[in-house]
Amino acid sequence: MNVLITGSSGYIGRNLTEQLSSKYNLYTPSHKELDLLNETLVLEYFKNHKIDIVINTAVVGGSREEEYMNKMFYDNLRMFFNLVRNKKYFKKMIHLGSGAEYDKRFPIKKVKEEDFDKRVPADDYGYYKYLCSKYIEKADNIVNLRVFGLYGKYENYRYRFISNAICRNIFGFPITLNQDVYFDYVYINDFVRIVDYFISNDAGYKSYNIGIGKPINLITIAKKINKIAEKKSEIIVKYPGFNKEYTCDNTRLMKEIKKLVLTDIDNAISELYKWYGSQRDKLKKECL
Repeated sequence: MNVLITGSSGYIGRNLTEQLSSKYNLYTPSHKELDLLNETLVLEYFKNHKIDIVINTAVVGGSREEEYMNKMFYDNLRMFFNLVRNKKYFKKMIHLGSGAEYDKRFPIKKVKEEDFDKRVPADDYGYYKYLCSKYIEKADNIVNLRVFGLYGKYENYRYRFISNAICRNIFGFPITLNQDVYFDYVYINDFVRIVDYFISNDAGYKSYNIGIGKPINLITIAKKINKIAEKKSEIIVKYPGFNKEYTCDNTRLMKEIKKLVLTDIDNAISELYKWYGSQRDKLKKECL
């Protein structure tokens, strides 16, 4: 089976490529090899390559440092529609959505897929993902995986809390957070297995919340890291109380993939801690 992974140089794309390469024939073009903003080049790529499955992880503005970059909304929509307008050239697309589709102006607490479109997101990133979901609702061959929180190797440890906290502990720094908040995290290895399922199986629904279904707050995560580490980090919270929750109900996903067992966060953090320990010499502690 020929699988095209867009955004393959990014954090999620790298993990998908690494873990699925032995199972599928992967196409992982770089931006220089395939500019998704150029509709002519995208059409030519599909004509010149026999693609069965598209996994769309390409995005600009998905990380904190890029959130407000110019043209983010326009560019993301253009990339998405340059792909879907060529849907006759592939059998299925797996699109990475976001919990932001439910509108992050308000707490998102154990939200269900049926709650989609009760509000329209006001931020550019959430609104872009929302519009893609509205299109996917009417599409025959696209499934939308609404990601809430992913963590694992290759993510940006400068900004992503779990990796940042692990790296700060490794270098003997305090673990700092602006404010505590409840999130719904999924380990990247589990996410790859979820994507693998949808490559091989027809989806029963258009969209799925991707979460572990067990909200966890940041202070608890920091304490779990300290429990693993030889040296404990001071945990500093700048502002008291809790920020807006960002969690989901994953019942639909678990009913779809009946044999799916998600990795316990203690085991996943321990595994990730060991990986960062092996990468210590490559880490830039001045960026933490």
